[in-house]
Amino acid sequence: MGSTFKIAAPGDYVLRRDVCSYGYFLLAPNRWEPRLEVLRRPLQLPNGTAEVIIGQPEGRGRPLLVKSDRSLDRRDRAEAERQIRRMLRLDEAIAPFHRADPRWKRSGRGRIFRSPTFFEDLVKTVTSCNVTWPSTIVMNRRLCEVIHPAFPSAAQMARRRPATLRAQCRVGYRDGRLVQLAKLVASRAVDPEWFEDSAKDDETIYKALLELPGIGPYAAANVMQLLGRYSRLAIDTESVRHGRTVLGLKGSSRQVEKAVRAHFEPFGDQRFRSYWFELWTYYEKRHGPAWTWERDSTGKLFTAAELAD
Repeated sequence: MGSTFKIAAPGDYVLRRDVCSYGYFLLAPNRWEPRLEVLRRPLQLPNGTAEVIIGQPEGRGRPLLVKSDRSLDRRDRAEAERQIRRMLRLDEAIAPFHRADPRWKRSGRGRIFRSPTFFEDLVKTVTSCNVTWPSTIVMNRRLCEVIHPAFPSAAQMARRRPATLRAQCRVGYRDGRLVQLAKLVASRAVDPEWFEDSAKDDETIYKALLELPGIGPYAAANVMQLLGRYSRLAIDTESVRHGRTVLGLKGSSRQVEKAVRAHFEPFGDQRFRSYWFELWTYYEKRHGPAWTWERDSTGKLFTAAELAD
């Protein structure tokens, strides 16, 4: 017999808009169900894995309704709520973003979906660098199929050989880096709470991220925004496409990159959110609201070369 409980949501919270706001909602073990407008995924809890279904049946600003496939005791429920709150950014203020960029106040956009844990965000970032989006989908699906269905913890991944990840999870050259990263987090040599500490300044966090295996400048900037720090742009080929297609910028890729950075400079410590929601709005104009996307159809077209067509 399962458990059902509610989680209070901010008055401006809209589940379908705020879950379907970043590509990670399309990656295993997340499963957004467009027709029901619920998010389904397993979570690793103190007493084992539980699959949860998260909905918002009463609509905007109303509590989230969480149903699990097994009974949850007090510890399980507390941990499930903690992970869900992180994943949905329920405790993150969006008013600073709307003050910096009022374009998004009316739509209420501001929350960018992320993972229940810092480690999962690290892995999803590493598996999305220097690769096509369909390959990112496969890597994350195989990690869940081969190691653990609720997404591997650092300890579980640390016990795997790099060759196993390469052969069975199709992670390619990332194999050793992922195992090394997992060992650092599992041993607490890399402490997620240290990176989640809002008292630390952005530069300190950014430099520490660059020291991690498999984390270069793009990945570090992306993990920064997943930590709720939006002062840096994660610049890649998609940024160049956006600069040329949406902003009308001209010149070489390097010149466009520089111009993109200059374009978002006025948004200060909110520049990533301004950039991201410009990008996401462009995708939705071409393919409909993200909450209508099926993971196995439109969801596979999440990169510039596909969604921009």
